[in-house]
Amino acid sequence: MTQCNRKPLTFSTLFRRRVEADFDGGHLTSDAGGMLLREVDRRLGLTDRLAACIHDRRDPATVTHSIASMLRQRLFGLALGYEDQNDHQTLRHDPLLQMLAERSPDAREPLASPPTLSRLENMPGRRDFVRMTEVFVETFIASHRTPPEELVLDFDATDDPLHGAQEGRFFHGYYDAYCYLPLYVFCGEALLVAYLRPSNIDASKHSRAILKLLVRRFRQVWPGVRILVRADSGFCRWRLMRWCDRHGVDYLLGLAQNARLMLLAKPLAEQASRRFEATGTKQRLFGEVAYAAETWDRRRRVLVKAEHLAEGANTRFVVTRLAGDPQDLYDRLYCARGDMENRIKEQQMDLFADRTSCPRFLANQFRLLLASAAYVLVETLRREGLAGTEMAHAQAGTIRTKLLKVGARVCVSVRRVVLHLASGYPWQRLFRHVLERLRCLPRLRLPLPPAVGFR
Repeated sequence: MTQCNRKPLTFSTLFRRRVEADFDGGHLTSDAGGMLLREVDRRLGLTDRLAACIHDRRDPATVTHSIASMLRQRLFGLALGYEDQNDHQTLRHDPLLQMLAERSPDAREPLASPPTLSRLENMPGRRDFVRMTEVFVETFIASHRTPPEELVLDFDATDDPLHGAQEGRFFHGYYDAYCYLPLYVFCGEALLVAYLRPSNIDASKHSRAILKLLVRRFRQVWPGVRILVRADSGFCRWRLMRWCDRHGVDYLLGLAQNARLMLLAKPLAEQASRRFEATGTKQRLFGEVAYAAETWDRRRRVLVKAEHLAEGANTRFVVTRLAGDPQDLYDRLYCARGDMENRIKEQQMDLFADRTSCPRFLANQFRLLLASAAYVLVETLRREGLAGTEMAHAQAGTIRTKLLKVGARVCVSVRRVVLHLASGYPWQRLFRHVLERLRCLPRLRLPLPPAVGFR
């Protein structure tokens, strides 16, 4: 263990008393709430199944740290707010993190060092990543106690800024930065796919192939389920829509403005303008047109929102195969996809999915999947443990601050490990409630993923 300076830390006096501090507190932790995430992981079997996806090429005779142990070390570290791998030079001695990694809290047997964790990041290949993604999908399926009537799949691409010379680094004109362009797929708050891509591509690249795999798997399990795909105009491609038409998959896809669409919407837009001039208040009118771009295979229904504000006209278009009132489809269904932005923010801001600083592209894909797995644990904690409480809709950062960052003293004996949590912790009642709920959850019994693909 790193030997720190033993000189006491001196603070301002408290009345006439000297105030000093040191780092000799012994087996103390600031992350005792991580044990709640351990209960979640035990019920999901998530890290064990992710570890089974990675082909371990190491000589078993020389292995000290299993892949499962290192995965837990990194996953729980991210969930607890430690985004930098170098943090583990000290964290590897933390008794609580040792327990989260399913190791005995013993300072003489520390967890993996940063160089060892770096070798883990460079170990998996593309097939391993496919299998890891399937683990997320199968975990989502197993989370449903009854077959769902409908699944709404939200697709979106986002920028992942780069500040080094990473492999696959390109400049993106829209974001005005060097970045990656990861593709996310969510169903509600559940993460299904986190796929890292270079940014010199079309935003919709590989989205149709991923949709095919997801739909095929969901219909194997739930033959009667209705599936709706939502995305912005970057995913409005005629081949994707044609596939959805042929396979009974509904869609609501944003459609970029062009001269022909604006001409078709002109009567509705002029009506909204006249009403604004007469009332001085915002006007929103809805309608629909039949439209086909030159590259499309056929004409499709396009919803029109003709809005006029003090700043001027704001006309939007959405293409769909759904029947129903245009305003209801736009306001109730299409606009709801904006909540996916909050999920992506949780990934990047709270769980550090944008820390893709490895030189190799595949190592950065692995980091993205680590952050995704941490999100699955936190989302399950929120959905199963915090439902009906004041934190039922809390973001991952809030959950960490109020529920995971709990000071405790760790006492280890031959027969048991006792965590003496801080007496002044203000969320004790909620902590007990969440633990009781998690302990009642059944353990998922899922097979290991196949070699390639979503079955």
